[in-house]
Amino acid sequence: MIDLLAARGVAVHEASIARDQLYCADEVFLTGTAAEVTPVREIDRRQVGKGGPGPVTRFVQDDYAKLVRGEGERSGDFCDRVVDASARSESRT
Repeated sequence: MIDLLAARGVAVHEASIARDQLYCADEVFLTGTAAEVTPVREIDRRQVGKGGPGPVTRFVQDDYAKLVRGEGERSGDFCDRVVDASARSESRT
């Protein structure tokens, strides 16, 4: 995520923050292998930003989706090609 954001010119700073700092955020998203990029709509029943994904969340979702599907410019930096071994063995018979 840090690389994707930096490529778009978004400054990234890693730091521990207090929970109440999230309450006044314009956008919050979570990332993970299965979750990919998931916008956070509310924290402790308090709406985050406008209550939906903001522009940064949207472009990170799009960029990440392209990256993991091998469609992004830098996909080769992050993804390894996996070859179906059964397809290879069928071609040998």
